[in-house]
Amino acid sequence: MAAPETPTTPDGARVSARVGSIAESATLAVDAKAKALRAEGRPVIGFGAGEPDFATPEPIVRAAQQACADPRNHRYSPAGGLPELREAIVTKTARDSGYEIRPNQVLVTNGGKQAVYQTFATLLDPGDEVLLPAPYWTTYPEAIALAGGKPVEVPTDESSGYLVTLEQLEAARTPRTKMLLFNSPSNPTGAVYPPERVAEIGRWAAERGLWVVTDEIYEHLVYGGAEHVSMPVAVPELAQRCVVLNGVAKTYAMTGWRVGWMIGPDDVIKAATNLQSHLTSNVSNVSQRAALEAVSGSLDAVAEMREAFDRRRRTIVERLSEIPGVTCPEPRGAFYAYPSVRELLGREIRGRRPQSSAELAEVILEQAEVAVVPGEAFGTPGYFRMSYALGDEDLAEGVRRMAELLSEAK
Repeated sequence: MAAPETPTTPDGARVSARVGSIAESATLAVDAKAKALRAEGRPVIGFGAGEPDFATPEPIVRAAQQACADPRNHRYSPAGGLPELREAIVTKTARDSGYEIRPNQVLVTNGGKQAVYQTFATLLDPGDEVLLPAPYWTTYPEAIALAGGKPVEVPTDESSGYLVTLEQLEAARTPRTKMLLFNSPSNPTGAVYPPERVAEIGRWAAERGLWVVTDEIYEHLVYGGAEHVSMPVAVPELAQRCVVLNGVAKTYAMTGWRVGWMIGPDDVIKAATNLQSHLTSNVSNVSQRAALEAVSGSLDAVAEMREAFDRRRRTIVERLSEIPGVTCPEPRGAFYAYPSVRELLGREIRGRRPQSSAELAEVILEQAEVAVVPGEAFGTPGYFRMSYALGDEDLAEGVRRMAELLSEAK
């Protein structure tokens, strides 16, 4: 008996154009390749993954263990999140950023990525434009496009500290512009917008009737006197056209637990909750109980992690800046450095002349066994994103290997 034919679209494609156009996450791909090479016995050091190298704090783990044994957590729960977790997020948001909200303004999601996509899916109609300062986190443009929107890149570079200006935003705005995506502290650059710039941008958006989606997942990871300011706190009149994204992944070393959230106007959160009720229903109850302990508990463990990240931040900037042809601005937040390697492109390194940062990253992986994410993934070729959320010894050794290899460029 012949096998049934696989249905195809009229042009022969087996995958929808919408999904087929999605690019693989470059950061996850680099991390997976580094892990695969290590599994083969190669001593690869990876600067790719955006996750803390610390274990989740013990009180959070204990809360999850207890939750596993509680029959309440063996059943479906509200799609919008456990009521007690939503209440705790309200309290945590007021404590950490001074933003006063209500529980029905909170939607608990399966990680920050789901919060990102659901926000765009809830607010964008086909053809709506989203101003997207570059460098940007690799997921943003994919999620915007998947939701039917059009990302409009607004480029920045190291000369401005990777900070977008009002003049750039205004120049990029068109009658189709509906939204600004704002991320501070930033992934991938570590840039932190000063409070006065946050307020200026927020007022600009409010005056023009734009939505602002502000990703604040790195809010606690700021250094050297930098200050995180939540945009709806800086500009209260923007609150009804603003969605705040956050989660437990970075602050509490909980990347694998998959708990994020959206904060926004009642009608937006209601609509996004309806969407989530069909996509995934509730987030894992055990993970939600762990997140409840995280956001309700002490920030002592967070302070310890931040101290370690700060030490590594200073180390990586100092050592990268010593490499001829590499320019590394000092990141003020998150746990990423974003050095420019443009001066090295086209120069010979062990018989190769890489013409792009992607090709240079391949040479570094092959010859120095160090994995970095090239700037092409973030909308700005000629750069690397290097996470310093790895052990001090690996960080020092990884940069040493890079320096030894790149010093051969001629």
